[in-house]
Amino acid sequence: MLTKVATFSAHRFHHSSSGHSSPLCQNVTEALGGVPIVRLNRIHPLCQDHHLYLKLESCNPGGSIKEKNAAYLVDEAERLGLLKPGGTIVESSSGNFGIGLAIVGATRGYRVMIVIDAKTTPTIRRMLAAYGAELVEVPLSAADAQGSMQVARMQKAQELTQNIPGAWYPCQHNNPSNIEAHAIWTAREIEAAFQGAPDAIVIGVSTAGQLGGISRYFKQRYPHTRIIGVDVAGSAIFGTPRHPYKMTGLGLSFVPPNFDPQVLDAAYTVGDGLAFSLCHAIAKQEGMLLGASTGAIVAAALADARQWTAPQTMLLLNPDRGDRYLETIYNTDWLAQQGLTLLQEEKLAQAIQHLESVPLDIVCRSAS
Repeated sequence: MLTKVATFSAHRFHHSSSGHSSPLCQNVTEALGGVPIVRLNRIHPLCQDHHLYLKLESCNPGGSIKEKNAAYLVDEAERLGLLKPGGTIVESSSGNFGIGLAIVGATRGYRVMIVIDAKTTPTIRRMLAAYGAELVEVPLSAADAQGSMQVARMQKAQELTQNIPGAWYPCQHNNPSNIEAHAIWTAREIEAAFQGAPDAIVIGVSTAGQLGGISRYFKQRYPHTRIIGVDVAGSAIFGTPRHPYKMTGLGLSFVPPNFDPQVLDAAYTVGDGLAFSLCHAIAKQEGMLLGASTGAIVAAALADARQWTAPQTMLLLNPDRGDRYLETIYNTDWLAQQGLTLLQEEKLAQAIQHLESVPLDIVCRSAS
């Protein structure tokens, strides 16, 4: 496999409906995609034996990969007549997808309402409001036994959609077009950058749009590329024991309809402490301030890489920037309040050494 990534800027892919290829963008959605892919060098000794590249979707204009499927889903809704001029976009979101919809709504004049909960950070709230989104908060009393608010948020979004004339609810958790957005967009960017395919692609599961789209594209064209799924420990998706967690961006209280376990060659769940510790290490040793789920994705990639003696080229999907987590995972006072201690050096390496994959038969049973 390739050990050197091709110059990415020469192979930019933009939203399929725009046909845009010039660096002069007519609006901010035309600037999506075309993000850098950066090698990890110092985070762990395995980076010297293998070639681990982070695809920095954090460099999209609003700071996350979710702007891509936000733009794609809005285009589809307009094409199908589900969203018309003067309409309202309603969505349940922990942050990034809501910000993506708010950005697209701002460029096209839509009212945007985002259903949030107590877990939504002050930074995310301020970002959503800055883009003009209206926030509707679901009370803590609506949480399930594990403290998840996702189902309650989705129910509230559905209720708002039914009661607001001209409202459209993309429902990212159930929308199959989420998969299409990444099959025709993100997957092709990876293929262009590597002039083919890496040995493995490591993806956070979340609503399974990224996982579904990228795996569909690569399994058809490059069946030997391994697809590695990552979730936060405590989430329901992989069928492992549920418990509360602090991560946002990964984790669901249910298995999303778009999730197909058959595309996985390996699955990992990563605890908050290990994920957040790696975020701090990446900032200090690689010079990149990245989001919470990126720490989990890097941990899983390193755990998988240690199983291989032959050098592996791996693409790791970085979903978002770290600045929206300055009040949480990059705040030592907040970490102490949550009872989380950052792992460093030898203890961090040991935690990665002990990280085991989830048996795929357990994952398949959970999704059946």
